[in-house]
Amino acid sequence: MNIEVSRRGLLMAAGVGGAATALGALGFSAAEAAEAAHVRAYKLARTTETRNTCPYCSVACGVIIYSKGDLRKGERADITHIEGDADHPTNRGTLCPKGAALKDFVLSESRLRHPMIRKPGSDKFERVSWDRALDRVARLMKDDRDKNFVAKNKNGVTVNRWTTVGFLAASATTSETAYLTYKVVRGAGVLPFDNQARV
Repeated sequence: MNIEVSRRGLLMAAGVGGAATALGALGFSAAEAAEAAHVRAYKLARTTETRNTCPYCSVACGVIIYSKGDLRKGERADITHIEGDADHPTNRGTLCPKGAALKDFVLSESRLRHPMIRKPGSDKFERVSWDRALDRVARLMKDDRDKNFVAKNKNGVTVNRWTTVGFLAASATTSETAYLTYKVVRGAGVLPFDNQARV
C-alpha cells in the first residue's frame, strides 16, 4: 500500500513530533512515570542465577535456578523459578514434565530435609544429625561386610565378594564422580550395583 505524502504533510508531522518531544522534555512525562510505576517488574530481574543439573534421570538436563536473597550478606536464598538451560548441550532449554515441575519438588512441604531414624519397636521417625546418620550407615555396612564377605569361592579362587548389599548410584553425576563411585563400590566387593536410570 503506497501512501502519498506531500512536503507540507511531512513538515506538519515532523513539527507535531518535535513539539511532543519538547513537551516531554519540559516535564510533562510525569503521567508516563506514574503509569510505569504500576507495571509489575520482571520477576527475575533481581534474582541470582545458578546453573545445575536436573536430579531425575540419567539424561542430565541442564537447569537454571533463580533465587532471591544474597548468601554473602547472610540472607536466605529462596528459589523463585527453575527453567531449562538454553545453553546446555543436552536439553537446549527443554525439560520433561518432571523437570518442568522441579520447583514444586524442591519447595514441597513433604520433602525430606534431614536424616531420620526409626528405632526398633518405635512407630515414628526421629531427626538425627548428619554425623550420627553417616556413622550408623558406616557401622552397619562394616558389620554386614565382616559377617558376609566371601574371600574365596568353593574352588579356592580369590573372589572378594560382598553379595548381601547392593548399591544404587546417582546417574546424573559427572564422569569423575561416577568413576570414583564405581571404584569404591567395586573395591568393597559389592556386586549388585546399578543407578536410577535403569530402575
